[in-house]
Amino acid sequence: MRRRTYLAVAAGAAGLAGCAGGAPDGAGTDGPATDGESGGERFAVETVVDGLEHPWGIAVLGDGRLLVTERPGRLRLVDPAAGDARTVAGTPEVYAAGQGGLLDVAVRGGSEPESEPEVYLTYAATDDAGRSATHLGRGRLDAAAGRLTGFERLHVAEPFVDSDAHYGSRVVVGPDDRLYVTAGDRQFKDFGPGHVARDRSNELGTVLRLAPDGSAPEDNPFVDEPGVRDGIFTYGHRNPQGLAVHPETGALWEHEHGEEDGDEVNVLEAGGDYGWPVASEACNYGTDDPVGVSHADREGVTAPVHVWPCGGGGFPPSGATIYDGDAFPSWRGDLLAGNLAGQYLGRLSVDGRTVDERAPLLADRGWRVRSVADDPAGWLYVAVDAESAPLVRLSPA
Repeated sequence: MRRRTYLAVAAGAAGLAGCAGGAPDGAGTDGPATDGESGGERFAVETVVDGLEHPWGIAVLGDGRLLVTERPGRLRLVDPAAGDARTVAGTPEVYAAGQGGLLDVAVRGGSEPESEPEVYLTYAATDDAGRSATHLGRGRLDAAAGRLTGFERLHVAEPFVDSDAHYGSRVVVGPDDRLYVTAGDRQFKDFGPGHVARDRSNELGTVLRLAPDGSAPEDNPFVDEPGVRDGIFTYGHRNPQGLAVHPETGALWEHEHGEEDGDEVNVLEAGGDYGWPVASEACNYGTDDPVGVSHADREGVTAPVHVWPCGGGGFPPSGATIYDGDAFPSWRGDLLAGNLAGQYLGRLSVDGRTVDERAPLLADRGWRVRSVADDPAGWLYVAVDAESAPLVRLSPA
């Protein structure tokens, strides 16, 4: 099954840098709502804003507004009450080809309405030779002025390579006040032990753990180990695009793409080897040939807590959250994750480390769900991946 279609963005980063634009044409939250149901919870689906260009990440601010990234290079400040989206200035120049661009966003601090939170962005950018890498940068949000101030590059997941795919690029702030950043394997196809995700002298196919200033904390699992990058928290990943902190345990839950199927849900443990590609339940595209042995048959690797094996249809994931709100009580503790090719918002129940798929949300709309976030009221915001896409809100019906 040919599940993944990679999008090309024609606009160059230089042209995007001067693009201020107005707010997308949107219905706002007072537009017509449609209803849905999952797990006994009825919900209304309202369009907050429309016309976003390949939105990728969502962060909820302390005052209820949202920051939403658009892959061609724009950051939007979205006011759900007004139904508008203001372009935020001061963002970095990005490489917006293939799967690259301005990708995820996370906020640290700024819980008080008048404060200026730190805004962390992940993005693809190039070196002088035109090769690209996953970047992490930081600025402060001056919401009144509509700009990021003092934006600086903090970390580059090296090496730069000649590829426009598999950037990973999810970022969350952990309960330990550390940044966790996913870096994909950049679509390297040598599936033996020499694969980049097996080589800890680089940062491809890893989850990084970084201090707020981008440095590697001294208590990282591989600090001072010869030949290993200090920032690595876990390794052996393919293209991790879902990352969420469990609200009760503080554990990091990660969701990643397999090759053909073999998509995984993992619970991350410091220093863990998650196997890619020498241990995987995926197959090579166009064949039924396994990429590697199963996790159960490979010593020294950490098996996923849930996997979609080859031939099962897969779950090509994107943004994820573990629901902790009051608006939908029966979903509390569930892992909610965007399904790109399946075009729905997945709901997976979590009991300890046992994961079961439940009835999906938004399955009848033809939406490639890219990102999901919940606000303090427990309402859900969902970004759809398209050239002219809505940001929608799920609230109790």
